[in-house]
Amino acid sequence: MALTPGTLLNERYRIISILGQGGMGAVYRAIDEHLEISVAVKENLFLSEDYSRQFKREAAILAGLRHPNLPRVADYFSIPGQGQYLVMDYIDGEDLRQRIERVNTVPEQEVILIGVAICEALSYLHSRTPPIIHRDIKPGNIKITPEGEIALVDFGLAKVMRGSQATTTGARAMTPGYSPPEQYGTARTDARTDVYSLGATLYAALTGIIPEDGLARATGKAELTSIRQLQPKIERRLAAVIEKSLAIEPEERYQTAEEFKKALIEVSGHRLEQLTAPRYRISPPPQDSESHSSRHTDGELEEEFSPVGYSKQPNHTRPRRIFAPILILALLTLAVGAAIYWPNFSATIYHLFFTPTVASPTVVSTSTQEVIAVSETATLEPTPFDAITTTPMNTSTPIMPTLTATIPVVAGQVGGGTGEVAFVSKRTGNFQIHIMNADGSNQRQLTNVPEGACQPNWSPDGKKLAFISPCNPKNNSYPDAKIYVLDTESQSTTLLPVSTGGDYDPAWSPDGKRIAFTSSRNQVAHIFVYNFEDGTLAELSDSRYPDMHPAWSPTYKLLAVARKATYYYHIWLISDNGQTIEQFSSSGDVNDFWPDWSSDGKFILFGRTKIDLFLPWLLKTSYEDRGTGKEFRIPPAGKVDPGPVAQARLSPDMQWIIFEGWPDGNNHDIYRMDINGDNLLRLTTDPAIDFNPVWRPLIK
Repeated sequence: MALTPGTLLNERYRIISILGQGGMGAVYRAIDEHLEISVAVKENLFLSEDYSRQFKREAAILAGLRHPNLPRVADYFSIPGQGQYLVMDYIDGEDLRQRIERVNTVPEQEVILIGVAICEALSYLHSRTPPIIHRDIKPGNIKITPEGEIALVDFGLAKVMRGSQATTTGARAMTPGYSPPEQYGTARTDARTDVYSLGATLYAALTGIIPEDGLARATGKAELTSIRQLQPKIERRLAAVIEKSLAIEPEERYQTAEEFKKALIEVSGHRLEQLTAPRYRISPPPQDSESHSSRHTDGELEEEFSPVGYSKQPNHTRPRRIFAPILILALLTLAVGAAIYWPNFSATIYHLFFTPTVASPTVVSTSTQEVIAVSETATLEPTPFDAITTTPMNTSTPIMPTLTATIPVVAGQVGGGTGEVAFVSKRTGNFQIHIMNADGSNQRQLTNVPEGACQPNWSPDGKKLAFISPCNPKNNSYPDAKIYVLDTESQSTTLLPVSTGGDYDPAWSPDGKRIAFTSSRNQVAHIFVYNFEDGTLAELSDSRYPDMHPAWSPTYKLLAVARKATYYYHIWLISDNGQTIEQFSSSGDVNDFWPDWSSDGKFILFGRTKIDLFLPWLLKTSYEDRGTGKEFRIPPAGKVDPGPVAQARLSPDMQWIIFEGWPDGNNHDIYRMDINGDNLLRLTTDPAIDFNPVWRPLIK
């Protein structure tokens, strides 16, 4: 169990907050009450002989290190029956993963500076006697302080080379995209392993995209996409240096970190006058970057990337783009007004009829929000680029039994019958779930949760409602949220037992036996499935990419998800065992969110946004026109335009679409229209924001 803030550890270290939490323990921010300084305390709760020895070995490795780009160990101790603890420098600021999330692509000069600084740290490590191999270099393990200094952290997988022997402080582990083939067991790891991982990290910083996995490349299932193919303006020599570090064969990479460093400095030319300084510095995080270092203080881990068009704080999570000055001014003006509401302010929807064989992605040139259809009998063959994403699900052992939640529910407020819609409203002061008839009548409050309730999702029988809490403010991800299930007949509420924090986007399977959801428990937003029958948890996502917004097909054999595999989110299909993945929506400089299957499985409705296009509409593409970019507006020109559309949901009979809209650009309400975009009806009129509409299934 994680230590609570205020705990005094070893009569010296006062716990302030949780910086991160994993399966073996947590990392805390604490105050050393003897020296009155901030420290980081790493915890190991697995006290078996092997794990205890490995953790102590990590402490011994770090205790002997003295380098400006590495943290220093101040203390190590063990509390019998409780855990082991490693006390080290607390490094404030943001990590490179968060910086990529904030700016999308890191400038060339900063990438070179990061590379040079980490190369120096690696040269120091590799030259120790015996040498130390880090083996876990990735954006999340490179910290950038408020002063712009750079540090390499987390030595949990480090290896000490002793002649022909190697001592590892933790079990062999890989990070797809950042680990070279030898780290999967094809050969012995050495200093060139770190060269590869640093090259992959710099690749991701330059392009905003994780490189293709090393093992998949080694087995011929994927090829490395060149940096200049993704970012044509990147200097050719810099791209060549980084791509050399990513060679599959270790002999073809830079043989030492020092060689890599010299190559980076050589391509920098006169631009890097900072390299003469004793400490390499890049631009520091924004002055409010405390949000980066403190966003984990509740023990939850933020998802790796946030979609364009969904703003938390615009300067942090909306990836930056380069526009003409006039367009920038227009974007800022609109963003200020829209950010306090649902950030998907350019949302629209359309649907595309689909073929039994998945068509290759095509660019859609003008649309802003979209919907697509797939046959349940579709044959999904991954493209070579995506072959490496085919991974079996990871199923855990059964977990804790269902716990009774203490969230109060307004009794006697659930109506029976058919034609009902649940939605979220702030009309009572904070976000609560309400329910109404399909014509907007008989609106009444369903939950009364102190920290707010949102993202309702009905069970197939219409008798249970999954939702999340807390959910204030309205957002696209909820790092603090847990999933609850309300039984509308007994009026009891239970906590979904898989919750470790950061669980949201609940989606009930059509057979009612499972719930799919998004979780940020592993730092990147991934899709998990909880099975009610055996209490097991499965992770379906490929580890490289952030996924969200799961939606089951009617036969529960496929899930549609929003995945960021390039700069943008698009709709992808995943089999319910996590083994088959294929891109579904067309590629392009747009973001696709909130997929919703038609009840016959023939098409998917989803939302599309484009950052520089603010006039949304609905589009329809027939099967015959698939892949041609030929689209038909819904409703056709001359009919009433519904205005911005978000989180559209199809009725079970596929005759109606319900959605959140704000045609006046201000008041967010729930609207309904037919499948052709006609018969538009405003269902809610309260001045407070209304969103998250969802149809209630017919109660049998």
